[in-house]
Amino acid sequence: MIRDLVPRVVSTAPVRAGLARGPLSNAFVDRFVAGPAETDAVRGVDRLAGLRLRATVDRLGEGVTEAGEALAVVGAYRHLLDLADQAGLADGLDLSVKLSALGQAVPRDGRKVSYENAAEIAARAAAANATVTVDMEDHTTTDATLDTVGELRRDFPTVGAVLQAQLRRTEADCRDLAGDGSRVRLCKGAYREPAAVAHRDRPAVSAAYARCLGILLSGSGYPMIATHDPALISIAGHLVHAQGRAPESYEYQMLYGIRPVEQRRLAARGATVRIYLPYGPDCVPYLSRRIVERPANLLLALRAMGARRMG
Repeated sequence: MIRDLVPRVVSTAPVRAGLARGPLSNAFVDRFVAGPAETDAVRGVDRLAGLRLRATVDRLGEGVTEAGEALAVVGAYRHLLDLADQAGLADGLDLSVKLSALGQAVPRDGRKVSYENAAEIAARAAAANATVTVDMEDHTTTDATLDTVGELRRDFPTVGAVLQAQLRRTEADCRDLAGDGSRVRLCKGAYREPAAVAHRDRPAVSAAYARCLGILLSGSGYPMIATHDPALISIAGHLVHAQGRAPESYEYQMLYGIRPVEQRRLAARGATVRIYLPYGPDCVPYLSRRIVERPANLLLALRAMGARRMG
C-alpha cells in the first residue's frame, strides 16, 4: 500500500516543502544525498575514496522539458568533472545520467537533444578517464534509453546501461547486453510499474534478479551488481565463484547512506564497491523513491532528526 500512497503524499506542496527544507530535509539529505552543489559531490567522492569505495555521481533532477535546462545539466556535469580532475579524483569516477534530465522530453527533438547532451558528457568523461552510465527510468522509456546507449557506445564503448530486474523483459535484455566490454548495472527497480510489464511482489522481483544476475555473470561483459539484499549478495558471491570471475571483472554497487558497514565489508574482502552518490538542489523525487522502495528509510531519517534535537 505504501508504494501507492507515498508518491501521492510526496507530490503535495506541504510535504515537498518539508522534504526540501527544514529538519526532516536535513536528516534525509545528510544520510542519502551528498549536498546541493558539485563541490559537495566531489567532497563525497573524496570521503568514499578514503574508505576504499568508488563512486558513481548522479546530479538529481529529471523531467526537463526545455533545451536550456538540459544544457545547464550538461554544464553541471562538466563542472563536476573539472573539480574532480583538479582534485585528482576523476580517474575511475563514474557519472550516472538520466536522459530525462538531458532533454529527452523536449518537444519535437527530445531524442536528438538528449543523445547529443549525453555524448558531450561522455566525451568530457573519457578525456578524464572517467565513465558514464545511463540510468534507466520508467518502463515507457526502456527501448529509447537502450537505443541511445547503443548509439553512444559507437563512439564511447564504456558507456554503461542499467537494467531493472522487476521488468519482465529484462532477462532478454541481459542476454542482449552480456557481451564483451558491456557495462551493465542490474538493479531491482524503484518505479511503480503495471503488473502487465513487471513483477510486483518482492519474492518474484528477487527471483528475477537472481536469474538476470546469472545471465550477466555467465557472459563476457562487466556486471555491476546493484543491490543491498543480503540474500542476493550471497547468491552473487556463489555465482562469481562458480564462473571463476576475477575481482576486476565485476563490481558491487550500493546507494549512499544504505548499509555502509556492508559496503566496507565487501571492499575489505577485495571486491570493487561503487557507491551511487546523488547530489543536487532537487532531491525530493529521489528521496520519495527511497521511501517507496524501503519505508524503513523514513524511520532512519526521523531517528536522525530526533538525535539532532537531543544533541
